[in-house]
Amino acid sequence: MDEANTGELWLADYQHLLASHNLSPSELLNSALTPDTSSQPALFSLAQLLDDPALLEQQVREECQAAGHPRMHKACVSVLHKNLSLQIIGPMVIRLFRDGVGTTLNPHRVFLRKNDPTPAGTPRWHHLTEQEVPLGPDDFAQALAEQMRSWYPVFRQYFGVGPGAYWSSVGLALGAPYSVVWNQVDPDRLCQQASRWLSGFDCDANRYIDWIPAEFSQQRCAIPQRRGCCLKHRLPEGGYCGTCGIYRKDRMGSLKTSEAGPQKQPAEH
Repeated sequence: MDEANTGELWLADYQHLLASHNLSPSELLNSALTPDTSSQPALFSLAQLLDDPALLEQQVREECQAAGHPRMHKACVSVLHKNLSLQIIGPMVIRLFRDGVGTTLNPHRVFLRKNDPTPAGTPRWHHLTEQEVPLGPDDFAQALAEQMRSWYPVFRQYFGVGPGAYWSSVGLALGAPYSVVWNQVDPDRLCQQASRWLSGFDCDANRYIDWIPAEFSQQRCAIPQRRGCCLKHRLPEGGYCGTCGIYRKDRMGSLKTSEAGPQKQPAEH
């Protein structure tokens, strides 16, 4: 970041935005942090995965019979990376916005757990946060961006996950606090703030996410649009996410031609 304490100013802007709409930042952000009640055992840590990617390759083949096909294998890993972003990084950013202080992300304290399809939405990744080191907003952004850059070669070169898939998943996670209020505050101000926040991370996440004002069910809102796809739609249980880059051209074209025209579906949060 170019200026000292820029992160603190952006967090203050977020607080003011919510307060101007009579919203309580602490209540909303608390409600977005769903307690992790899963009892599934850990398979290995993120640190082990980054050191030996074959661990994840073997796990994917055991979980998904279709993973023997290279395209399906890449899709499985891409979705697991999206889960890592949304289930670990997203909550970290939310806590930073709630508390004004973030924490380090120690890969030795992040674990992939055994797949349990029931109940739906059970998180695959678990983060032991109790012993993490507190960081101010600027140090948090610098440290996290450095980690995202250092992890990228593993997912890109070993598993073949594309830059659009990787960085747009990271971008969605970094914008998690804004997704919490996507339809509750002024969308133009939200999009401006979310874009500025992403630009403060020295990585490619901001190149693969656009925050755009839109209208859904006759209500103005703000939606993040990926410039990439996590490939979830290739999996047997998959489908298209609300932020999917496959529909990006249609959505962007609709916004350009009709500012008042409702969108087909809101962002997936």
